Amino acid sequence: MNVRLDELKFDDNGLIPAIVQDAATREVLTLAYMNAESLARTLHTNQTWFWSRSRAELWHKGETSGNTQRVVEVLPDCDRDALIVLVEPAGPACHTGARSCFESGSQEPSRVGDVLEQLYQLVQDRERLRPEKSYTTYLFNEGLDKILKKVGEESTETIVAAKNDPTGPLIAEVSDLLYHLIVLLVARGVTLEQIRVELAKRRGTGVTD
Repeated sequence: MNVRLDELKFDDNGLIPAIVQDAATREVLTLAYMNAESLARTLHTNQTWFWSRSRAELWHKGETSGNTQRVVEVLPDCDRDALIVLVEPAGPACHTGARSCFESGSQEPSRVGDVLEQLYQLVQDRERLRPEKSYTTYLFNEGLDKILKKVGEESTETIVAAKNDPTGPLIAEVSDLLYHLIVLLVARGVTLEQIRVELAKRRGTGVTD
């Protein structure tokens, strides 16, 4: 990350506002503040560190909750007095348990990308916490071979549904397939952002045109 601390304009209290966004969806997750030390730690560890104005101390996001944020990129604005921090969140950003501190009145995601991102985050949480009586927990406990078997089964069922009825059954089977593919991605440590980057690379190459 090409960010130079000596080029940034910290305020009179030695702070700079940091707008934290989901790297995949660009959803705003929170607004926090950094000083030079917390920014240096953020750049060094690729995890978000902030300065708490109320407690007057450094804090590492997710240190106690486990809801860490892996830093993808840090972008200063044109005046060098504010930052955008693009992250891959490993859980809710807000202390209330909400995904974003700027949650709107409606919890219904508006774009398919938002739905997939929320599903990915949920599957990540299931993989980490392994709650009982969860089907996702069952898949992770059974291991990669079981997950791959389910992906194969859902692929076949999607093909059958497409041949027989392109409406309701196909929608249901594609949804099942996407869910199991996301479980596979989480199991193998592949992020949706990596998939987005790969698809973006293929634009204009004839592969996805």
